Amino acid sequence: MTVLNLAQAIGNGLHTALADDPWTVVMGEDVGRAGGVFRVTDGLQETYGNQRVIDTPVAESGIVGAAFGMAVAGMNPIVEMQFMGFSYPAFDQIVNHVARIRNRSRHRFIAPMTIRIPFGGGFGAAEHHSESMEAIYAHTPGLKVVVPSTPYDAKGLLLAAIADRDPVIFLEPIRLYRSVSEEVPDESYEIEIGAARVTEEGSDVTLISYGAMMKETRAAATQLEDDGVSVEVIDLRTLVPLDVDTIIGSVEKTGRAVVINEAARTCGFTAEVAAEISARALYSLEAPVERVTGWDTVFPLKRAEHLYLPGVDRIVAAARRTLSHGH
Repeated sequence: MTVLNLAQAIGNGLHTALADDPWTVVMGEDVGRAGGVFRVTDGLQETYGNQRVIDTPVAESGIVGAAFGMAVAGMNPIVEMQFMGFSYPAFDQIVNHVARIRNRSRHRFIAPMTIRIPFGGGFGAAEHHSESMEAIYAHTPGLKVVVPSTPYDAKGLLLAAIADRDPVIFLEPIRLYRSVSEEVPDESYEIEIGAARVTEEGSDVTLISYGAMMKETRAAATQLEDDGVSVEVIDLRTLVPLDVDTIIGSVEKTGRAVVINEAARTCGFTAEVAAEISARALYSLEAPVERVTGWDTVFPLKRAEHLYLPGVDRIVAAARRTLSHGH
């Protein structure tokens, strides 16, 4: 076991994948000699060479298109998009080709590829560098969407994504890259894609989140518990496939739910979770499902980030609103 932060854990996972399979390649802008914009791929090109850790032109559509061809031909490419906003030029390739090839070819061809996308705000970069548009990928049939929030989960989920025979969008919360550390096994291991994790058990209210917002969600749970509230906390870890059973089992126990993410509110992923709860646990609910989200605006400049990102106070207030019902 080695203590790693989230960025190091992902880098360790990439090293493991490259060592295990000669047909695995890492490709993207600056991933080689520069070690990636966040230094996640630091040292990989020195170890595996520029034929397996490939610096590409600044052309996201071309990067994903080339990786798609590699995947269909039997290789196992791992692509880095640098920032969520930079993935939009590649959206045509992802939606029209990567996500559809298995269905289009009636299973004759598959695209076993992993697309790594750093995402989220809170580090002073604004707009294209800070957006949380995970819902557009979760809405696309044929893609799996994974979002770790801890170093241990990051390595295990990444290796599971790389081993998966279908395309996986692997979202990396930038704000957590160097703000969380824990012991991570040195050897290879996988965490099941599609399994949420109950990080804290409780009986009064369920807080549900993923990615960077898990930090505020856990802090809100601690604050509520200090006031005598029993809080259950769920880290979704995977958006597609969504672990609905874990969510419903929790809400049936607590009767109250607060769903949190930093993306804009309208059509954000919290809406999908809230809809599943309303459809499958309606008679267990003691209060309406609360959603705590970003606002329906373009992500703001640095000085206004704190007004956009959901804080602990907003999560606590939402939980208290649910607790005001039925008591």
